[in-house]
Amino acid sequence: MLIKVKEAIIVEGKYDKIKLSSIVDGLIIETNGFRIFKDKKKLKLIRKLANERGIIIFTDSDASGFVIRNYLSGLMPKDKVKHAYIPDVYGKEKRKEKYSKEGKLGVEGLENCLIIESLNNSAMSMKTFANNSEKGKQITKLDFFDDGIYGKNNSYEKRKIFIKNLNLPEYLSVNALLDVVNNIMTFDEYKKLISTLFYGNND
Repeated sequence: MLIKVKEAIIVEGKYDKIKLSSIVDGLIIETNGFRIFKDKKKLKLIRKLANERGIIIFTDSDASGFVIRNYLSGLMPKDKVKHAYIPDVYGKEKRKEKYSKEGKLGVEGLENCLIIESLNNSAMSMKTFANNSEKGKQITKLDFFDDGIYGKNNSYEKRKIFIKNLNLPEYLSVNALLDVVNNIMTFDEYKKLISTLFYGNND
């Protein structure tokens, strides 16, 4: 059974599109990699789709994928863009002879369950938390600072552990991580995870 998605999903290449088409009932647009930077017609189409129905940016977890993601999100109204992040999974796509430069699987190489999880997380703020009163207390950068995953000498290492535990890509910025965390867990769930990861408290 296909997952019906209202927003247009933006992926990098045709094989990503083929993969998603077997899972998603919705509009999928490919950027053709870095060609999107000079493709004015496609950029115009993506802007139009963002304004009319919203978009979900679903690029690979490597550096190139984040360059494309950041470029597109910088051109669109923030309230029209959702981000679906795939985890860092190392391996080689079956159709390719060699591993990618970073050795990570792209969207096309992921198992269906990981793709579905990523798409669900991108829309979690709408599906689970209809409004701020239901969502409760927000996680802030100050919380990140207090918990040592931002702004301190060993924050980078702690943040990598935190990101890996959440099955998110390593290139996630602090601001993007904050947005994701607020969409996929409550404040209490966040504090419990921090306690488990860094203080050995499993209660």
